[in-house]
Amino acid sequence: MVEQTTELENQRQNLLIYIWKKRKILMIVSGVAGVVALIASFVMTPIFRSTAIVFPAATSTVSFSEQRNAKAAAMDFGEEEQAEQLVQILSSSRIRDKIVYEFDLMKHYDIDGNDANKYYKLVKAYNDNFLFVRTRYGSIQIDVLDRDAKLAADMANKIVDLIDTVKNNMVAERTWPAYEINKRKKEQLEKEREELVHRLDTLSAMGVMSLDGRTELFQALVSAGGADKTEIKKIIDVNNKYGSTFDALDFSLKEKITQLELFKVSYEQAESDAYSIFNHKFVVERAVVADKKDKPKRLIIVLLVTIGAFVFTLFTLLISDRLNELKKLS
Repeated sequence: MVEQTTELENQRQNLLIYIWKKRKILMIVSGVAGVVALIASFVMTPIFRSTAIVFPAATSTVSFSEQRNAKAAAMDFGEEEQAEQLVQILSSSRIRDKIVYEFDLMKHYDIDGNDANKYYKLVKAYNDNFLFVRTRYGSIQIDVLDRDAKLAADMANKIVDLIDTVKNNMVAERTWPAYEINKRKKEQLEKEREELVHRLDTLSAMGVMSLDGRTELFQALVSAGGADKTEIKKIIDVNNKYGSTFDALDFSLKEKITQLELFKVSYEQAESDAYSIFNHKFVVERAVVADKKDKPKRLIIVLLVTIGAFVFTLFTLLISDRLNELKKLS
């Protein structure tokens, strides 16, 4: 163990001695690389970053159910699940295509329209410059990078506005068919109710009465006399013939009315979901025009290039000297 430690220490000293011997060439190469990196950093196009922050909403519907209202109100902030869903929507082609079209990003990113890989290059450039990240607080941070500071802010704010448009369109793709089904069902129930009412009105016009009315007819027959008795007997005969039908229709009408009243809750919910245009997010911070570039970071570039040149030159010298030693031995 002592021998290994001593050997490592000797190697370190030998390396330091070697670096000292080669200090001139190392300093020259590293210095030249640093100067070149500094010049290059000034030539590079400055990139600006605009940031918008939004919170997802917990719910995107008006609920007619007490249980659903208790679960999530329209004023509640969304949790992790809603945040992840919102990130997926922001990253989708629905929003990307709208931004690309509105701001003509194909031209802005200098992509040739005749290029066979133009869509690949466009998507890559878009993904490099548009970043959507869920923060530890549950919000969504929207970062847009561009060489035009105002354009970056405009695109970030446009994405914020598109959240509602895109999600409402997605919701409508499901809620409208459901609403149409509920609407047809409601119209069918109302039509069946009207048919029952019409049949009952027809029987009533013939003198058919409910069970209570028929009971009173028999009492009236006992106390009636002469022509009245004959008329009442005719009405009783009609009721004896159609009374059971009247009772069945009356029972069906009551059941249909109850069924229609219960169904109205489902219909009103479907109607609300289909027609409502919702705000699906809380805007914490809209993007503003950046007054300072985000990159390139000149100091970092110069340091990395200088250190990289130093290390590369050192290894190149070590390998070169080792190869020369091997040639002499051979």
